[in-house]
Amino acid sequence: MNTLPIIDISPLYQRDEAAWSQVSQAIDAACRTWGFFYIKGHPIAQSQIDAVLDAGRRFFALPIEEKRKIDITQSAHHRGYGALQAEQLDPTQSADFKEAFDMGFHMPADHPDVLAGKPLRGPNRHPDLPGWRELLEGHYQDMHQLSLTLLRAIAQALGAEREFFAQRFHEPISAMRLLHYPPRPDADDAPKGAGEHTDYGCITLLYQDPVGGLQVRNLEGQWLDAPFIEGTFVVNIGDMMARWSNDRYKSTPHRVISPRDRERYSMPFFAEPHPDTLIDCLPGCHGPDRPRRYPDVICSDYMLSRFADTYAYRKKPPAAAGAIAG
Repeated sequence: MNTLPIIDISPLYQRDEAAWSQVSQAIDAACRTWGFFYIKGHPIAQSQIDAVLDAGRRFFALPIEEKRKIDITQSAHHRGYGALQAEQLDPTQSADFKEAFDMGFHMPADHPDVLAGKPLRGPNRHPDLPGWRELLEGHYQDMHQLSLTLLRAIAQALGAEREFFAQRFHEPISAMRLLHYPPRPDADDAPKGAGEHTDYGCITLLYQDPVGGLQVRNLEGQWLDAPFIEGTFVVNIGDMMARWSNDRYKSTPHRVISPRDRERYSMPFFAEPHPDTLIDCLPGCHGPDRPRRYPDVICSDYMLSRFADTYAYRKKPPAAAGAIAG
């Protein structure tokens, strides 16, 4: 219980059904035991990952007035730049000591969902940096395809039809973030990198640089380091998958304690389905001896409620009523 498993997923891209099933079973065991695991053998080139990380470093090094040109607080659909300490993942602690760039599934302004004002639907808001838009949009699509590959293995492990999740990820609200953690202040009460939390969506795929700082809480309540491992992504279960699986797969608390003497960069991809998707308990995950633990919920409703708890700019005034704007 002190080492996260590392799973080679290359058989998921081959035609050997026996090997494919072995990977699915290994993911199932990791999800039941940890809710966290590493994957290797994925098809995304390291050169592409390095290019995206370098683009993130260039963006976060811009003057604040340049980054503010795509300020997320001015976005109707949660896209753009999030300033330092704009998030508070752990409500019992100070705000997170990081800044962010957020993007999602790009929809042009004339898309029916955008014209209808549906939440979390709209165009991405990119900085004016050479090559940025093409690089980031292409990487988003590659991460989306990688997430679908993992979701097919998870669906089979949960006793569902292999395409169950993939069919619900048409025009998803999956989010990709670039995160920058500046060196933490020296004071003992200074804000940490990212407070203890569980992720909102189905699964998260994280690429982190070698600086470290990610910690996972195991079943005994101990905080364990999840260090950088070359050529891997860290994968974890989110709250939507916990609901779909009726806690057969639990979303595991984690946090980031960023260093005091170095900058840290990471790139999480949060796989989340089409916003109209009903998140309800899978048939094989409940029964007389395992009653349903969660009420059914629509994906977008759930996500907006969680955003309201995390982002200061989305918190409703005490007297406000009605749904949160998308």
